[in-house]
Amino acid sequence: MTTSTSTGTQAIDRAVSLVATVVKADEPLTFPELHAEGGLAKSTTSRLLAALERTELLERNDDGAYVAGPLFWLYAIRHDPWDELVRIAGPTMEQIGDDTRETVNLSVTRGDRVVQVAQVDSTYMLGTKDWTEADVPVHASALGKVMLAYGALDLPGRLEQLTPNTVTDPAELRRELAAVQRDGWASTIDELEIGLTGVAVPVYGVDGQVVAALGVSGPNTRLEERVDEVGRQLDERAQQLSGLLRRGTHKRGAA
Repeated sequence: MTTSTSTGTQAIDRAVSLVATVVKADEPLTFPELHAEGGLAKSTTSRLLAALERTELLERNDDGAYVAGPLFWLYAIRHDPWDELVRIAGPTMEQIGDDTRETVNLSVTRGDRVVQVAQVDSTYMLGTKDWTEADVPVHASALGKVMLAYGALDLPGRLEQLTPNTVTDPAELRRELAAVQRDGWASTIDELEIGLTGVAVPVYGVDGQVVAALGVSGPNTRLEERVDEVGRQLDERAQQLSGLLRRGTHKRGAA
């Protein structure tokens, strides 16, 4: 019993050490790097990493290197320094919901991802979905394209084909991102899901950098013909929100 307990504890210690090494690293770590760092047999390292992937504590990026897993992202969303931004943006999101009657999302970047940190549900039964825990590829969403266009994220090395309409040619995507900067908003139609339209705009912080993206999504039947109209509405609301952030008039107790 003592030996078994000791062995189990040792396995946990080794797994925790691998997680800590990955989380503390400045960049994704490859298997050889983790093997060398941990000083374990290759088979042991491989077995532990596989278990950590299964439990979503670690995952591999497009290059096969190890990064923090989905559980870390979920924790960051729920216990987040962006809580104040979410609070400030709440009234603006409600106004956009009233304007459009569609689902409204606020997103920020986490590593090489865009995560949705707040949502106002559509008033329609069709189109309501909780996106706050969804892992959405940045190149296939309007919110992600905003972050790419304004330099909050780098262009992914691999552009996954989610639907026949997903843009996977880097040159074409760069042209789209240039148009986002010109027009002030990004849009997607049938790129993330068939039948889904999204529109999003940037939100600026006190230093003039993009700190978030504000977006609306809904069925093509209601949004596809209204992309420019919704883009202008979003841009106006986002400018008001950005103005609050820049002026510092968003402190608790302020009108």
